[in-house]
Amino acid sequence: MEWWRSKIIAPLKTQLTQGVTPTRLAVALALGAVIGIVPIMGVTTVITAVLAVSLRLNQPAIQVANYAATPFQLALFIPLFQAGSALFGAPPVSFTLAQIQAEMAADSGATLLRYLGANLRAVGVWALLAPLIFGALFLAFRALLSRLPR
Repeated sequence: MEWWRSKIIAPLKTQLTQGVTPTRLAVALALGAVIGIVPIMGVTTVITAVLAVSLRLNQPAIQVANYAATPFQLALFIPLFQAGSALFGAPPVSFTLAQIQAEMAADSGATLLRYLGANLRAVGVWALLAPLIFGALFLAFRALLSRLPR
């Protein structure tokens, strides 16, 4: 409980006392979390940094939400790939190391294209779900942050 207070609640209270409104902070947190689950490894920090600067959002808050979403990104990675295959009518991709190695040995170019296509389909599913997830998170964060004393 102490970790939660010192690492999450206290920094959020600090942001609210420095003039950030609960609504703007909720936008930053929700956007950071939604971008944090994009099924492309290694790009979320750059995307959230660019969005924070361009939308004038709180950079620490968006990055904290982005990093907090990492376990969800990992947990949703394969389900988003499988949903992309189902939604776009493509064959499911294998995620076993032996299968990927065999495909790479047989034809690395075709394998890379196949996984690139699968990744794009997974991003397509994420893009369909992102507005709903953002809306739900925004409402939840705004409700929670408006209750914190300023």
